[in-house]
Amino acid sequence: MEKKTILIVDDSADTRLLLSARLKAHHYHTVFAADALQAMSVALKEQPDAILLDLGLPGGNGLLVLQRFKANTSLSGIPVIIVTAEDPQVAEARTIEGGAVAFLQKPVDQDKLIAAVQRAVGTS
Repeated sequence: MEKKTILIVDDSADTRLLLSARLKAHHYHTVFAADALQAMSVALKEQPDAILLDLGLPGGNGLLVLQRFKANTSLSGIPVIIVTAEDPQVAEARTIEGGAVAFLQKPVDQDKLIAAVQRAVGTS
């Protein structure tokens, strides 16, 4: 079985490495982007199976990046999971309305992360 590729978009190298380690432990392949511009180019190049997207990004906030993903025909079908430290009371409804399939609060619970990714990519 081919490994599913997950794009991790976060400006914190520590967060990218932590999420990557958790995903690799469950046999996912990970690729990274550190800002809004990189997020689009890496997503277009890699065509990941799912995207973990932080909302607080340099070069454009995550909501804007989410809108760009959903507006791009070659990316619009890729499930996006929001992973953020922002207040869920403010951000969760906006991101789900914007097309995200899940909303995870930092620090991310490993079981919730894996469950959300498995639901997004259709594995168990």
